[in-house]
Amino acid sequence: MAVKPNIGWDKTPELAANTNPELVAELVKQCFAAGAAEVVIFDHTCDNWRKCYENSGIEAAAKAAGARMAPADQESYYKPVSLSKGKALKSTKIHEAILNADVWINVPVLKNHGGANMSISMKNLMGIVWDRKFFHANNLQQCIADISSLSKKPVLNVVDAYRLLKTNGPRGRSEADVVLSKGLFMSQDMVAIDTAATNFFNQVREMPLEKVGHIANAAALKVGTMQLDKLRIKRVKI
Repeated sequence: MAVKPNIGWDKTPELAANTNPELVAELVKQCFAAGAAEVVIFDHTCDNWRKCYENSGIEAAAKAAGARMAPADQESYYKPVSLSKGKALKSTKIHEAILNADVWINVPVLKNHGGANMSISMKNLMGIVWDRKFFHANNLQQCIADISSLSKKPVLNVVDAYRLLKTNGPRGRSEADVVLSKGLFMSQDMVAIDTAATNFFNQVREMPLEKVGHIANAAALKVGTMQLDKLRIKRVKI
């Protein structure tokens, strides 16, 4: 199986630009406990991939838990996939780790994003595709929704909100951008979890849902629901 964290930036865990390595390691352990023969972890990084894998702390933590880190810096690792529901994005190339896995888990970190306004589970899927420039040039909010309509969706989305990046995302500048929020969200529904996580983010900084257009766009594509009141939600306080 595959686990897809956010490892996009050459930043340490304290800066909340990437998924918490301790969370990634625990998920790897749980995957093996559930019977996984192999767990592959990757991200199409923005900064140098080797530095991102190392300085995020994710490579060491994941390998210690038994996972294999896969590179994602060459187009040859990606295969064409059609998106039948896509409006702006009709097809794209997706990393072989996703295509070859029986199932996969999506593990983003909760953060502000200069282009998409929020980066959560659906935005994290930009790290499974090769050509991200197309997204930015052809209606980013719609393209994020379109990639979220892919047929091979994650079996689980786990949003790391232990530390959230409230400003200057997606990279962040300093620990002044970070809030120790100690939250975690889990759902099979990417629209629902992104809606809930955005509501949570609003406790720290105002971010109206309508400004995060890909959430409503994905709901329109029947990727999931924004109607949290129609869902059975379990809240756990520790």
